[in-house]
Amino acid sequence: MAEIKYEITQEIGKIGENSKGWARELNLVSWNDRDPKYDLRDWAPDHSRMGKGLTMTADELVALRDLLNEMDLDSFDEE
Repeated sequence: MAEIKYEITQEIGKIGENSKGWARELNLVSWNDRDPKYDLRDWAPDHSRMGKGLTMTADELVALRDLLNEMDLDSFDEE
């Protein structure tokens, strides 16, 4: 399996953390020397390992924001 090269070009923020210290983060990440994309995934504390995630262009991130703004999130129960 080919090695995946990545560089976190901007750390935007953490939205959660699990009991093992891994954090779910939104970052700008360049994968395999490509232009950075917005990336939401779990990261080890030192960013040496990561879980599966989702990458988005700026337009996709704006569309997601708009969808979330339209939702009535107050009706969801916290788990």
